Amino acid sequence: MNRLLAVIRAILNRAHKEWEWIDSVPFIRLLPEPKKRIRWLTQGQAIRLIQELPPHLAEMVKFSLSTGLRESNVTRLQWSQIDMQRRCAWIHADQAKARKSIAVPLNEESLAVIRRQIGQHDTYVFSYQGKPVLNANTKAWRHALERAGIEDFRWHDLRHTWASWHVQNGTPLNILQELGGWSEPTMVQRYAHLSPGHLAEYADNARLGTNLVQQIKKA
Repeated sequence: MNRLLAVIRAILNRAHKEWEWIDSVPFIRLLPEPKKRIRWLTQGQAIRLIQELPPHLAEMVKFSLSTGLRESNVTRLQWSQIDMQRRCAWIHADQAKARKSIAVPLNEESLAVIRRQIGQHDTYVFSYQGKPVLNANTKAWRHALERAGIEDFRWHDLRHTWASWHVQNGTPLNILQELGGWSEPTMVQRYAHLSPGHLAEYADNARLGTNLVQQIKKA
């Protein structure tokens, strides 16, 4: 409903400001939306999932957890988008959600995954039985989740997992935004609570003084 209301509001704003068809824009109130929690895996859960997946999907999961790329960017990744010497890949603007090209640095794990795919397909990096894998959300994926004991988890949550791990290991949010190709800082703010390290030095500012603690114990 909110998506439809937003379209109507955009049309009315243009009719008023650009086309001058109407004198004013009526107020349109959007419905309140619940905030969704970020779903991510622990290292142990990720290992269990990978162990339960068939090899071709396990490799794609490892690559996703190493790069944070969306499902479509992984399944449609071509060899022409990989530069092994420079240790990077790139997503073209027409393949990115924000319609902006993304440079993807490749770590040792993602490079190892790519090397294991060499010779499997002439065009696409990831394939199965000689054909490109165009859809990763298959029965094999869902059954692996069940066997691993992981509930309420989508393929896109691998991207959330990648971002969560980054923040937990100290990656600044502005760097994460660039790595993930997000257009707005607000998109990475949802991971901020996973990295309270920058607040640690101030935590003691609210501690009880020694004398006060002793008085409380006596009371």
